[in-house]
Amino acid sequence: MNKVYFFRFFILLFISVSFFSCQKEEEEHIDETQDEETITASSPLTGLLLRTSQNPGAYDDIIDGNSCTAVVLPVTVIANGQQVTINSPEDITIIQEIFNLFPNDTDTLEIFFPINLELFDYTQITVNTQAELDALADTCGTNDVEIGCLDFVYPISFFTYNSDQQQTGTVTINNDLELFGFLQNLGPNDFISLDFPISVILEDGTTVEVNSNQELQTLIDDCVANTNNDPIDISQFEEDLTTGVWYVDYFFDDYDETDNYAGYEFTFALDGTAQAIKSGIVVDGTWALVDDFKFDLFFGIYPPLDELDEDWEILEASADLIKLKHISASDGSTDYLTFGRNPNTGGNNTELNLFIENLITGSWYLNLLEENGIDHTANFNEYEFTFYGNGSATAVSSSNTINGFWTAQIDSGNLDFIMNFETNTNADFGKLNDDWDVLEATQTIIRLSDVSGGGSGTDYLSFGREPSGGGGPDPQELRDILESGTWYVEKFLDDGNDETSEFNGYDFNFYSNQTVYATNGTEYVYGIWIVTVTGQELNFEFDMDSPINGADDDEYKTLQYTTTSATFITRNSQGEIEDTLIFKKN
Repeated sequence: MNKVYFFRFFILLFISVSFFSCQKEEEEHIDETQDEETITASSPLTGLLLRTSQNPGAYDDIIDGNSCTAVVLPVTVIANGQQVTINSPEDITIIQEIFNLFPNDTDTLEIFFPINLELFDYTQITVNTQAELDALADTCGTNDVEIGCLDFVYPISFFTYNSDQQQTGTVTINNDLELFGFLQNLGPNDFISLDFPISVILEDGTTVEVNSNQELQTLIDDCVANTNNDPIDISQFEEDLTTGVWYVDYFFDDYDETDNYAGYEFTFALDGTAQAIKSGIVVDGTWALVDDFKFDLFFGIYPPLDELDEDWEILEASADLIKLKHISASDGSTDYLTFGRNPNTGGNNTELNLFIENLITGSWYLNLLEENGIDHTANFNEYEFTFYGNGSATAVSSSNTINGFWTAQIDSGNLDFIMNFETNTNADFGKLNDDWDVLEATQTIIRLSDVSGGGSGTDYLSFGREPSGGGGPDPQELRDILESGTWYVEKFLDDGNDETSEFNGYDFNFYSNQTVYATNGTEYVYGIWIVTVTGQELNFEFDMDSPINGADDDEYKTLQYTTTSATFITRNSQGEIEDTLIFKKN
């Protein structure tokens, strides 16, 4: 072999070795990420990652009704008549608290437009009307909603590749916004892969390590599949319901009737049967979950269990508490039923029922409102307040009607009175919307107090039967009113039973000689009447001959009177209202 040939052979050998060495290095470099670990813009995992990193919109659905958008704060709304400014995501709970305060009302929300919304891709738009907001919500599909049941531990890194699967770079991501933007801008020929392992925080707060695309996709899919957006967890509810013994903690049907269920133990079986046991007597019943998560109970005609025979809406459910409500289709009144784990021994509702009776009988006037030492009473002088048995309320002046809701409850042994009036036509009514402690409650006065936020002072509120500044009882004023014109019986309740029809067609004339004369055109009935005063109460004694002597009673107390109406009541030894007699002027 001559030197020239040897030199050429050496050069070729060197080039060959160098080429294959470089090729091997390149192949090893590409193999750092296997083909199955790369994804594209159209890969299923990419779609899941986009939904996981998109702008969260579900937390404020109570405002915009759209899980694909988020309201840009601050925003001002009117929730059930109360104006509220939402300055932070935490403030959104204020709306829910207003809605939860009165389960028997119809929740309404009015938004002060225009508002700005941040879309799923973090861009913003302006919405000017409720119709525009509703139309936008209609475009949000189930697969467009964020996946919020897990979060990434940032930073995370992606390798980028070209169409030949050759690595072109590395991208580091520090938050959801960067991740969404990176994935959203992928082109059709872009390939990426995650730099595993990565850490993911699950909804229960635990952190798991993920080592592959398949592992990550399975984790996200399982997370979505196990996310329960139903009002209650059905399987958990059934497990709690059918485990152990339950007792009636609270039952309200116009009045607090919890004591009627003292001594009863309730059990529920998985086969839909139920039992109520008291003093060894067993009453069989049934239960079922029906449409819209209603809890249907039936114990037949056995009193007082028959009052539980309704399809109850589930308000709250846990292992130790089940809160239910039912709205009557006939009069719109609301019943409440709560099951708990502690035995009901009775004797808890007398004070509450007496308060409710006084409250819903006749009308009231605001006699005092002192807030932080400032007297606001004069702002309400024109309004007459009426509280109804179904939990609604009105405040009426000559030019305005304010609607609202009320509820009363025993909380930690204390009687609370809670009000919620609209504020959109009179902002002063917002001062009444609170949870008030009842200091005194009689047939003629209700005195309330509330400790101001932060304990800085105490607010005081009083209702009476006469407008603010009215004097004490005046028997001659009532006599003069009754002696003027003719009257008819607008209502007569005998132990709560409506017997008004006994007086249909009769007109009454009251005379100064303390006689009374009634006629329906064919019958003429005579009687006596007298008005006296004892302390701060006006007594009304009334006695008629047959056939309209059903309202005879010498123990009527004058609850309230005006120039056109007079309301009289009797009470039993416990102070509860027995009879109610209302005369109305023709």
